[in-house]
Amino acid sequence: MTTPDAHQPDETGMTPDEKRRDQLLAAPDAVEADAAPRIDVTERDGVTRIDVRDDAPVRPGGDEEE
Repeated sequence: MTTPDAHQPDETGMTPDEKRRDQLLAAPDAVEADAAPRIDVTERDGVTRIDVRDDAPVRPGGDEEE
């Protein structure tokens, strides 16, 4: 399976990154910060790694203060 290049436009003329941003900002009361990246995806030797960014405002695992 190949993943689309986030920097190459498709038949719509938009890159996957542009489509993501457009969708996230289309919601009512959306702000620019809502479209900020939350994960990093790297591929090496056929292995795909997905990491939650350190600066992501929301992280999986719940609230540690509970």
